[in-house]
Amino acid sequence: MLQSSTSIAVRKGRPTDAKALADVFRQSWQHAYAGIIPHLHLETLIRKRGPEWWRTAARGGADLIVLEAEGAPVGYATLGSSRAQTSQQGEIFEIYLVPSYQGLGLGELMFEACRHRLDQRKLKGLVVWALAANTTATDFYWRRGGRPVSSTFERFGKTRLEKIAFTWD
Repeated sequence: MLQSSTSIAVRKGRPTDAKALADVFRQSWQHAYAGIIPHLHLETLIRKRGPEWWRTAARGGADLIVLEAEGAPVGYATLGSSRAQTSQQGEIFEIYLVPSYQGLGLGELMFEACRHRLDQRKLKGLVVWALAANTTATDFYWRRGGRPVSSTFERFGKTRLEKIAFTWD
């Protein structure tokens, strides 16, 4: 449980965060997608996002935001110019917290840090994609004021999963 004296910081990701971010990714993705993404595909995705992947992302100029609690990364978000063919110019590609830090308002803190960063980059509007079966994520985006505007499907082997685009102006 988060104590009132817990130190929380949102900052830019660094190459030295790589090992911790690989662990945040593993924990959050196992929690979010177990039973949704087929197990072998999920484990393959997790293996691909090891420390070296995160080190490269941080060095390569990825817009990577880290949520730190008591000096250790417990969440991350990636964002940038929208990849979608919509009027929204900004996109949050990923936003995840380790399960023990979920439900404490820290996801909202991360979301607002992303919006602020997109505003700083002068990117108007926002799109976020979420798997429809990940109701924790879709509910989160609804509560933040996002509305679904389109959907598509992504394949994980033989499994076809719907993705929903949520937008904000």
